[in-house]
Amino acid sequence: MSDLVKLILAFMVAFLMAFLSTPLAEKLAHKIGAIDVPKDARRMHKKPIPRLGGLAIFFGFAVAMLMFAVMTKEMMAILAGSLIIVALGVLDDRKPIRAIIKLLVQIVAAFIVVYFGGVKIDAITNPNIFSPNVYLELGWLAIPVTIIWICGVTNAVNLIDGLDGLAAGIASISSICIMIIALLTNEYHIAVFTACLAGACIGFLPYNFNPAKIFMGDSGSTFLGFALACISIEGMFKGYAAISFAVPLLVLALPIFDTTVAILRRVRDHRPIMAPDRGHFHHKLIDMGFTQKQAVGIMYAISALLGISAVILTGFGMIRALVLLVIALVFVIATLILKNTHDKDEEEK
Repeated sequence: MSDLVKLILAFMVAFLMAFLSTPLAEKLAHKIGAIDVPKDARRMHKKPIPRLGGLAIFFGFAVAMLMFAVMTKEMMAILAGSLIIVALGVLDDRKPIRAIIKLLVQIVAAFIVVYFGGVKIDAITNPNIFSPNVYLELGWLAIPVTIIWICGVTNAVNLIDGLDGLAAGIASISSICIMIIALLTNEYHIAVFTACLAGACIGFLPYNFNPAKIFMGDSGSTFLGFALACISIEGMFKGYAAISFAVPLLVLALPIFDTTVAILRRVRDHRPIMAPDRGHFHHKLIDMGFTQKQAVGIMYAISALLGISAVILTGFGMIRALVLLVIALVFVIATLILKNTHDKDEEEK
């Protein structure tokens, strides 16, 4: 059996397992009371929706991984850490857990990946273009920097899970882009991992598109963030010459940017940085008059363009990637301008 056939089968198994198990996760959510009741302005839904869709995503992913992935110490450590994250998410979906406790458990899960799996960011591309050193060796800072990256991306993906289908779709796009990069750089084990992740996300999406029948909950959004953070270290931070720093940042740019802005906004307003609010990018799109489906579509397109830029950067060089990034920026600006113009025309009528 060829590697490509195994990759396709891994995707399909993950897809089918997630698709078939999501109704079971929905029943379990009702049974244990893991229900998202709309009680503030942040929530876009108007009626109670079951959570725990993340269990189906993790189940599909884990089954496909056990069938098709080579279980190296790195992969086993990531799976162990993911299991902790999913278990924490299930508890939080049933009854909210304090943010500091969740962060501490995430640090423990990240430490398992770093210490037992040896998954670390040992060096990054030197951001100082005038320096003769291409890389910055992190030394003893490798462990804390890696843990910060894993926890940061975990929570970044969690924070964008605010519209039906948004987090699962963006995680799918990011996974597929990382898979293509892995194939371009002959990292087959990374490709299998991301094929399983993408398949599980896409298998869940039919139940999560607007209007959603079930949410992934923290059991899903934190798992997806954790998995993407870990595999980006194992795959993209460890090579690709002078672009190793830029590639994972491009693939995960949308959740990272949204979270960074949210933190700065809360610091400016003298609010706890982990306090929820209604100022995320998807909220802004809704406030501008876009429907949920339109807002999700715009964020899908931005995420895809950024991911494709990372693929082009890996395979074809910086100039073409920059051209695509400019096109992405023009696309976003043009969309917003057209929307504003349309709204003004409607008001004048």
